[in-house]
Amino acid sequence: MTPTIYSKLGDEKLKQLIDNFYDLIFESDIAPLFNKTEKEVIKDKQLCFLTQFLGGPPKYIEKYGQPRMRMRHLPHKITNEAKLTWLECMKKAIDTLDIEDSFKIALYNCFPKLADHMVNS
Repeated sequence: MTPTIYSKLGDEKLKQLIDNFYDLIFESDIAPLFNKTEKEVIKDKQLCFLTQFLGGPPKYIEKYGQPRMRMRHLPHKITNEAKLTWLECMKKAIDTLDIEDSFKIALYNCFPKLADHMVNS
């Protein structure tokens, strides 16, 4: 059985990634997209989603229901520029992790297709 990205990364590093990511997001020009919800709620939803998305237990489904990420993001105007900023913040957050460079690349490569899917403006 091939280990998942989640199992290789682990819960603590995933939490660190999310903390670092949202510190960057809330300092970026796309911060207003996130201001309608408390930061800790956003981080919890992201932790649950990424746990599941990266091959871990189905925390998001258990706590929030089916992900339906595109539908959940439709109320927010997400442009291609916003997507690029989001991806840049994710790359910077991944780069802060104490993991092998090849694993950083593999982890980052999980996100561009998902980010493309969220663009709605």
